Amino acid sequence: MPATFEPRTPDWKARCLASFEQQPICRTLGIEMAAMEPGFCEMRLPFRADLTQQHGFFHAGMVSTLADNAGGYAALSLMPAGAEVLAVEFKINLMSPAKGDVMIARARVVKPGRTLVITQVEVSMLDGGVEKDCALMQQTTFCVMPK
Repeated sequence: MPATFEPRTPDWKARCLASFEQQPICRTLGIEMAAMEPGFCEMRLPFRADLTQQHGFFHAGMVSTLADNAGGYAALSLMPAGAEVLAVEFKINLMSPAKGDVMIARARVVKPGRTLVITQVEVSMLDGGVEKDCALMQQTTFCVMPK
């Protein structure tokens, strides 16, 4: 059963959505915010041929980018007012080709901390209505407070 977390600020969702709107890479790639809860984020990336590698699958960089963003927003949802997050480390296992109609990243906070937050991100492909796992990421994010 997934953990339930209390956000540190009542406006956590509005802050996350405002931050997402400021992400040029997400706009450029067409990443969509699908769901947000405290400690959880789901993002989607519809298939585009210009985001593939030579075999026609989503490029591993696209898989990593989607997973990294979802994990970052899961972490940000638990940060104090004014905080930002930066990924400081991640490890991704690419388990099968990212082939299908839509790539989905579901990130969950595993361990919230004051400074470091650990997330786990499951990435799957939706292909013809069937979802198949394609990657698993573990990520560490760092809380950056304004100066």
